[in-house]
Amino acid sequence: MSTLHVLMPPLSCINDVPAFQHWLGRGDRLPDIQKARVAVLRERFQFTAGQIPAAALRHHCHASDAANDTWVCADPAYVRSEATGARLLACPVDGLSGADADELAAALQPLFDDMEAALLVDAPSAWSVRLASDTQAADFTDAGEALGASLIDVLPEGDAGRAWRRLFNDAQILLHAHPVNTRRVAAGKVPVNALWFWGGGRLPDSVETGLQCVASTDDVLRGLARMAGAVRLEPSREAMETARESGDALLDLDMPGHKDVTGWLAPFEYWLREHRFDGITLVFASGERFRLRHAHRLRFWVRRRDLPIS
Repeated sequence: MSTLHVLMPPLSCINDVPAFQHWLGRGDRLPDIQKARVAVLRERFQFTAGQIPAAALRHHCHASDAANDTWVCADPAYVRSEATGARLLACPVDGLSGADADELAAALQPLFDDMEAALLVDAPSAWSVRLASDTQAADFTDAGEALGASLIDVLPEGDAGRAWRRLFNDAQILLHAHPVNTRRVAAGKVPVNALWFWGGGRLPDSVETGLQCVASTDDVLRGLARMAGAVRLEPSREAMETARESGDALLDLDMPGHKDVTGWLAPFEYWLREHRFDGITLVFASGERFRLRHAHRLRFWVRRRDLPIS
């Protein structure tokens, strides 16, 4: 049996869509899960690393030289100073051009020379640090978990984190008056006034998956798919229609630009009706899970108020 696994935004994204709620109500409610995205990736992809090495996988999505080194994400970020400290308010910073990203990274590179590390721009909003193979990354906080938090609670701690805290502070000083930020502020844009370090680790030796294709714009997920040999697609209906391989697939709608997911109801219904997939499992970022099968279309007696949505 083939299954389409769908990563969805929080369940509230369908609060105002009765048809979608009613369709979900015909399916089976599965137990909720914590950290839904990470849980699905660890379930669908098998590799030996204890945590998902986001930096190495993200770089591997763009290049073929990620093996044998330790990698750390160093994404352009915006930190707001407050009377009692500072908070991470944006990571990554949107609307950064390739030229501006290269200019900022070139100015920041000397800060990494003492570590014999290289700061690389994988994409304008996704940067990484290549460390020597024997370098141990600190215990970093993922950007998504750090947003809105006080920096004192989310910067790396202890002896292992000391060098990274110093780098964080030195980067802030250098970026404060950089011409790129002067231009961004003049244009009413958020400045890049910090680097956020997260997702450290080494590329896994191997990755296995039962998925035949992966449709996502997330470079971490695309890096996993590349290592596992799964077909990589754009998350669009047209791309999914071209993927005629039998077997499981993963569709990632929990990304910026895909928050309005209501238009996917018709394709989901069609794919089940025509046996494109035997089942569709939707996992919402807020932790709720539902499974729909071809036969569930016959559950016509289910009313919208029966849908167990909080």
